[in-house]
This record gives sequence, structure tokens and C-alpha cells, in this order.
Amino acid sequence: MNKPNMPLARPRLNRGFTLLEVMVALLVMSVGLLGIAKMMVLSARANDSAYMRSQATALAYTILDAMRANRPSAIAQGYDTAVVVPAAQVCTVAAPCTSGQTAQNDTFLWNQSLAAELPGGTGTVATVTAPDTATGANNVTATVTVTWADKVAEQSFGATAGNLISITLETVL
Repeated sequence: MNKPNMPLARPRLNRGFTLLEVMVALLVMSVGLLGIAKMMVLSARANDSAYMRSQATALAYTILDAMRANRPSAIAQGYDTAVVVPAAQVCTVAAPCTSGQTAQNDTFLWNQSLAAELPGGTGTVATVTAPDTATGANNVTATVTVTWADKVAEQSFGATAGNLISITLETVL
């Protein structure tokens, strides 16, 4: 029986967290943060790989634009890397370049750009003349292939070492 002057006993309420609850929460949060960090690293590596692919595509379009600007030499296979060995610029203001010399210079500068902007960057150009069945005219098709070593993709995505990545563009001149 309760005495009238005594207050009723209230159950004791727990306030705050126990040390065990705090440690479990920290463990769960740290595992989540590690997952986010790993995802960010993979995303950055994929971004680097995509950047190199964009650079390779831009460089392939560069040589195609040069071929369109010097179409007579391009049609005569002046840009074909199997036919022409690129040489340094030999033309001057007094003695301007011929069409063939311009092709050699364009190819030389393009190869320098490939080596400078892509790791292990190389490129090939091939032109093929084939008759168009609809019109009967001869079409000259240019195929540009840019190859480079993408070590970031090898490390991140499990490609075997030494694999080269390449892009190929093909157009009718």
C-alpha cells in the first residue's frame, strides 16, 4: 500500500546510447564510406579512360580534316602511312610546299600529336579506291586507326596487360 505522502515510484528511463550501439553505428557508417570511396576512385579512372578515347577521336578527325583540305594528295594515297614515311617540314615561304610535301608534313605533325597526347599513341591511315555501283564513279575511302595503351583501363577493369585500345574512323573523301 502506498502511503499518501510518498510519491509513486517511476520506472527509470534509459537516456542516450550505450557504447556498443555507438560502435555498431560507426562500423556500419565506415563500411558505407569505404564503398563510396571505392566508387569514386573507379569513376575517376573511367573518366581518365574516356578522356583518352575522346582525345583519340579528335586526333583521328584532325588527320581526316587535313586530308579533306589536301584532297588531291589524299586521293593519290599521299597520307597512307604504309606508303609515305612522314618527314619533317622542308618547305619555306620562298619555296612553298607541294601537295605531297603538305601531306608528309601533316602526317609528321599528326604522329607527333599522337605520341604527345596519348600514351603509346600511334596511328595509321589507309585509302582505298572502289567504284560506286550507283553512279559508276570511283569513291576513295579513307580509314584512320588510332591506337594507344590504356593502362588505367587495364588496372581498373581487369584488361590484360599490354592490350592496346584503338578507334577506327572511316569516311569517303
